[in-house]
Amino acid sequence: MGRNAMSAPMPSEPGIREFLDICNHFYPADAVDAPIAQQRAWYDALCARFDRPLPKGLIFQDEVLFVPIRRYRPARLTTETILLYLHGGGFVVGSLDSHHAICAEIADFAEAEIISVDYRLAPEHVWPAQTDDCYGVLKQLVGQGRQVVVIGDSAGGNLAAGLALRARDENLTCIVGQVLIYPALGGDLVSGSYREMANAPALTTADVAYYRAVLKAPEDEPVAHPLLSRDLSGLPPAYITVAHFDPLRDDGQLYAERLRQSGVVATLREEPQMVHSWLRARHMSEGARDGFKALCDVIRLFAA
Repeated sequence: MGRNAMSAPMPSEPGIREFLDICNHFYPADAVDAPIAQQRAWYDALCARFDRPLPKGLIFQDEVLFVPIRRYRPARLTTETILLYLHGGGFVVGSLDSHHAICAEIADFAEAEIISVDYRLAPEHVWPAQTDDCYGVLKQLVGQGRQVVVIGDSAGGNLAAGLALRARDENLTCIVGQVLIYPALGGDLVSGSYREMANAPALTTADVAYYRAVLKAPEDEPVAHPLLSRDLSGLPPAYITVAHFDPLRDDGQLYAERLRQSGVVATLREEPQMVHSWLRARHMSEGARDGFKALCDVIRLFAA
């Protein structure tokens, strides 16, 4: 979300460059230095800029299922599997509203019900509040006998991967797929894409370090940093999509590799012209449109 123009690697695709120009207008380069309330106001305004009309016939309602949630039901429903969506925002910003149109479109495409979780945010609530809130919702769904596909972008991808680990360790077999969208998985912050894309246009390595510091998760906790997990066997199949121009790129690549080494079916897709948060550019960028369709295709298969 933050931006640093100095030595910033830039994609060439016109649509994604237009997207970045719009983002720069709404979310300043030094956003993480602003008060938390201001960060959230800027983020909400940015997200609202990319809102879209909801798919025809889709309905949604807010409920409480351990914590506040928003439930989406498309006009055509072909599966009983629930899609559990965990929003991004560095654990600091984001809400049910920030990912409203995204969740609605995924539900419509996958012909499946989505539940979006309004988990508690840092710094008011530090780790493990976020994972505990999401896990509480998951256990409610288990109690209803539902199968679940966990989906998350960025910080939400971290939470989704952590939920899969927690469910495996507690012998909950309800998760039939994990979909991690440019996830933050606990990389070292100094090598690979963290160095190469340190000043990437939509998220910098310094931003990632800031969000980790605010979350205050233990540095040796695999649920908070899934790349630290010594054993990834027995996890549900995974689809991981990463953006080339993103310091988090290697987190997803390394996790996919480690999952495969542990015998887990893992599909990795790298978007060569995309930046962190490209999901919002799905209606203005050809690359984002293709990536979103591929994402929805996999979700639909997992949920079938």
